Amino acid sequence: MTDLLLSRLQRLDNQRDILERMQRGIEKEGLRVNAQGQLSQAPHPVALGAALTHPHITTDYSEALLELITDPFPSTEAVLSSLLDTHRATYAALGDELIWNHSMPASLPADADIPIAWYGTSNSGMLKHVYRRGLAVRYGRSMQCIAGIHYNFSLDDAIWPLLGMPGASLREQRDAGYIALVRNFTRSSWLLMYLFGASPAIASSFPAAEDGGLERWDAETRYLPYATSLRMSDLGYQNKAQSQLKLNYNDLDTFLERLYNAVTTPWPAYEAFGTKRGDEWIQLNTNVLQIENEYYSNIRLKRSTKRCERPLTALDERGVQYVEVRCLDIDPFEPAGINAETMRFMDAFLLYCTLDESPAFTPQGYCERSSQNFAKVVRQGREPGLMLERNCEAVSLPQWGNDILDRVQACADLLDRVHGGDLHSRAVAAQRAKLADPELTPSARLLDGMRQAKASFIEYGLSTSRAHADALRSEPLTAAVQAQYQAQAERSLAEQHALEADRRESFDEYVARYHANLQRPHHPQHNAA
Repeated sequence: MTDLLLSRLQRLDNQRDILERMQRGIEKEGLRVNAQGQLSQAPHPVALGAALTHPHITTDYSEALLELITDPFPSTEAVLSSLLDTHRATYAALGDELIWNHSMPASLPADADIPIAWYGTSNSGMLKHVYRRGLAVRYGRSMQCIAGIHYNFSLDDAIWPLLGMPGASLREQRDAGYIALVRNFTRSSWLLMYLFGASPAIASSFPAAEDGGLERWDAETRYLPYATSLRMSDLGYQNKAQSQLKLNYNDLDTFLERLYNAVTTPWPAYEAFGTKRGDEWIQLNTNVLQIENEYYSNIRLKRSTKRCERPLTALDERGVQYVEVRCLDIDPFEPAGINAETMRFMDAFLLYCTLDESPAFTPQGYCERSSQNFAKVVRQGREPGLMLERNCEAVSLPQWGNDILDRVQACADLLDRVHGGDLHSRAVAAQRAKLADPELTPSARLLDGMRQAKASFIEYGLSTSRAHADALRSEPLTAAVQAQYQAQAERSLAEQHALEADRRESFDEYVARYHANLQRPHHPQHNAA
């Protein structure tokens, strides 16, 4: 335990109300599939509202890839309740379809037959759709059907001066604090893959299945015996252009400058495609990244944006608002894809990342060793005797994991004093048990479940997804809550229609304005906003 961590814990113990205002929210993706586990070809149900404008029920890459979003809440119980209610509201409109409750996709059709999400004919809706066409051109559609849990996390502004974060204003202190969190997260996120990775197997029909060095489970399944998260491995979100893109996490200004370069620098292979075929848009531009959100990272610095505002400009003008953890697999054993225990651990883990010493990376601003540890754990994390590299020395995964958990435990104890009880401490204890016994990890449990059922990945995934659907449908929403969701759906449809009625500029003009709204980071003298 470092002196700085102990000192900061003591300061927060004396001002526990700051941690009472800590917020977390969830974004959970899930494919719609039919009763045979095949990707749905049906459009997004109208009863769910407009995917473009609904605040809680939308789509991600594919028309069949649901994204269920909670507001940020000050308690894990409120987040989970909201997420479960949104699942129930969604199931009320799905008919015979299921939500595939696994990160790696079910049975996919040919790449060209995977439907890209449609958001209507408004300029903002078409922008989202064309961006996704660009993703198809660049990465293929199948890869975009991989799903996960995104964990949004923010701390009350009062914490940053209390912790002594550097900066002449609250804005600078907040930015420095979240950047420091990201560096520590980068060093330790391999542990999350061991503890919560739940994708050791994939359908053999998935495009990367045959050339990824995987073993044969049966005719329909490929796997790695000690893998934790093939979703987060090189079988998942990878491509040549992005592999050369290394953002800088030593300070926000350099981070933004590198991101700006990525969204403004042409990439030869994308230039060869062009932006249009005839009059039809196929991608927004030919740069390394079409837009900022195309950059695939395990954690993102975030700031809420207005319509047509660029994320980079929002970060530059108003600073970091929260972080989004993007590497969590869907928990296939939970109806909502995550449970309260995992959320409590995530809170303690992210608080540890905030409070502990966070030395700068090398001048390049990233840590290649951390990337190598992460890559090793997602493919072989449960392998007996697995060694990682810490400070240029070999260390066993359980030893390093327990060292991290010792520090997370101190943060969990503080959160328990804030909220009463011992639920955060128990969440850490549950993870420590996984380090002692790898068979308790979700990845091992999934393979064991397939083995016991003598099932392929798709057969097992369909069985667990159907069981969760039955459980959620057996406890429908009250009439009053269902009416709230119905009213929200109707409002979203009206908002979409209003956007579609606005014809003040053509789509080409709108795209040009969207690109023009991207400003080179100007590193202003930050105020106290």
